[in-house]
Amino acid sequence: MTNTVKIKKITLTAMFCALAFVCTLYVKIPGIAGFLTLDVKDSLIVLSSLLLGPLSGAVVAVAVPFLELVTISSTGVIGFIMNALSSLTFALVTGLIYKMKKNMTGAVIGLLAGVVSVTAVMLVLNLLLTPIYTGMPTSTVAGMIPKILLPFNLVKASMNAALVLLLYKPLSKLLRKTGMIPKRTAPAEGQPSEHSRLRSVLVTVIALGVIAAAMCVVIFVLGIPTS
Repeated sequence: MTNTVKIKKITLTAMFCALAFVCTLYVKIPGIAGFLTLDVKDSLIVLSSLLLGPLSGAVVAVAVPFLELVTISSTGVIGFIMNALSSLTFALVTGLIYKMKKNMTGAVIGLLAGVVSVTAVMLVLNLLLTPIYTGMPTSTVAGMIPKILLPFNLVKASMNAALVLLLYKPLSKLLRKTGMIPKRTAPAEGQPSEHSRLRSVLVTVIALGVIAAAMCVVIFVLGIPTS
């Protein structure tokens, strides 16, 4: 890797850190079920893992929660640990699978695996750390899993995965056009462009459907706080 490529990668990693941190400030719904926050920062963290590699994704996944810890966090070290491990799981699982299979199938499989993995990790962390943070008995937190914690974490991860599907292609095109990431090799001859367009439309429709369904669950099942 040349020095120029390294500088571009560091620059883009810092850019994703900044964008994800801005999302923690302004693009979120706090107070769901009393102490949960729905945000979209993981979509940018996972995008950094797909576009720049799992290592860059891991850096962003730790850096953003740390910035949150030293600036705006009200959850302290416990919040940092949960945020960092959640984002790390999502970014690394998705990024590593995509690295092995760099096409739409690999991206979708990686995102699905990431959603399942981060949901499982968060349920374990909720059982271990939420009682410490909230003062609730572990049995009470365990009772919240089927009705609150499982649907919330699944919805949050699914919504972020859907945003990745929406943003990845236009963002990758922009970064390749500006020379910030390497251009792909030419597609195989005979590949129908119509098929590619239909696939893009289908992915967009599915992603928008997932986001709409996620917001319905948040509004009508988990409930958006009114104050």
